[in-house]
Amino acid sequence: MGWIITLIVGGIIGWLAGVILGKNVPFGIVGNIIAGLVGATIGNSLGLDIGPSLGGVSIIGGLLGAIILILIVSFIMKAIGNKKA
Repeated sequence: MGWIITLIVGGIIGWLAGVILGKNVPFGIVGNIIAGLVGATIGNSLGLDIGPSLGGVSIIGGLLGAIILILIVSFIMKAIGNKKA
């Protein structure tokens, strides 16, 4: 049951990061979950393990990490899109 809560929290964090940035996360719900979980990992790696934790995911650190991840992915997708011949 714990991993289900972790997936739900990751999805909410990824969705919220997309809303804050005004960008759609690719692959819908699955993309939100991935962005939230990878974002939490990025946030923890950067020492942003702050705020409350739910399902093993730091809410504030995960949100900040997901925002960073979405910005990086958006930048890469934009750079790839501009190189069309």
